[in-house]
Amino acid sequence: MNLSFSAEYEKFREEVRQFLAENWTEADRAATPDAEGVGAMTGAALRTDDRATEFRRKAIARGYMYRHIPKLYGGGEQPPDPLKATILADEFRRARAPFEIMGQGPSMLAPTLVVHGTEAQKQQFVEGTLLGRIRWCQGYSEPNAGSDLASLRTRGVLEGDHWVVNGQKIWTSNAQDADWMFALIRTEPDAPKHDGITYMLIDMKTPGLTVRPLRQLTGDADFNEVFFDNVRVPKDSIVGERGRGWYVSRSTLKNERALIGNATFARRTFDGLQMMAQFTEVRGAPVIKDPVFRDKLVELEGHLLAAEYNGHRLLTAGGRGEDPGLPGIVTKLHTTTIGYHIGKLAMDMMSDRGCLAPGEQNAPAAGMFGTGYMWYFGMALGGGAPNIQRNVIAERGLGLPRDPRR
Repeated sequence: MNLSFSAEYEKFREEVRQFLAENWTEADRAATPDAEGVGAMTGAALRTDDRATEFRRKAIARGYMYRHIPKLYGGGEQPPDPLKATILADEFRRARAPFEIMGQGPSMLAPTLVVHGTEAQKQQFVEGTLLGRIRWCQGYSEPNAGSDLASLRTRGVLEGDHWVVNGQKIWTSNAQDADWMFALIRTEPDAPKHDGITYMLIDMKTPGLTVRPLRQLTGDADFNEVFFDNVRVPKDSIVGERGRGWYVSRSTLKNERALIGNATFARRTFDGLQMMAQFTEVRGAPVIKDPVFRDKLVELEGHLLAAEYNGHRLLTAGGRGEDPGLPGIVTKLHTTTIGYHIGKLAMDMMSDRGCLAPGEQNAPAAGMFGTGYMWYFGMALGGGAPNIQRNVIAERGLGLPRDPRR
């Protein structure tokens, strides 16, 4: 395997570096300490500022961001190129510059709307979502419909020009901060359970919609219950055809697993762990010099590199229009497992100081890793629990027989 870049790609790298040097200065970095959105990895609400937004506009115009989204809807519109995508991610990370916002709206909904949305929906939502001006939450899981999502019961009845929605969603991430929800609603109760589901866009300020926080292990309340009591949703707020929401949702679920399984989250966390290892002491010396911790760091980076190179393989297959097969369905399970072990190693490095909450005096790395360690338990469940993922890999990827049904 040749992992070097050709002269053509090295020239592209220099162009990217020049752009970053001219448009994201040291003053910008100092004024925007979380420009990369690292806080969002531990459940913090998405926040953007004018400085980062203006920079993203310039980067999009150059074709450096959201390359898969047409220019008409605010994207960079570039042909698939996994090597350029790799260079961009590396150089933006090196410059600590804002890159693509990674979240439910930009990473999951926007690509779904580009494929399945109406022209009006694309014009109304995509660009604002990419820039973080419109915040989204996902209304999928219900108290009796989690892993078996097709069992959802939240009901929508068409009355004139509106759907009247009643029911409940649960484990709705960041619903307390969201402007809109993309939701699966049962509109044809007599149809088979995978049929009769409609994909809707719902304004979170609609009367009758109530958000209640769910306190979690971290002490925060990033998850919520959402209740619908005769919530009136405009008739034209559906994505795709009525009763075909399950088909549309497959695009969103694919993007969700790609988001959660993206090695970028784990890489950012690992880079922060390496930095902390240089400034945290154990037995009177920096952790980075301890042979046991160094060995664990090297082992973890080996797994992380494997995840990153598998991502390159998936990009290549996607660019060729090929089905990646097994490599495409292991990413979410593999990468969230890596993230958990990164968080666990960070806790070992910090010892009892890892129990300090964010903002407390003497909390290493401002308490980010303690929160991140607990957050990765939730990341492992999002988009399909680990045991569900292992069954999918075994049955669909390896062709093993299904578990016997009793």
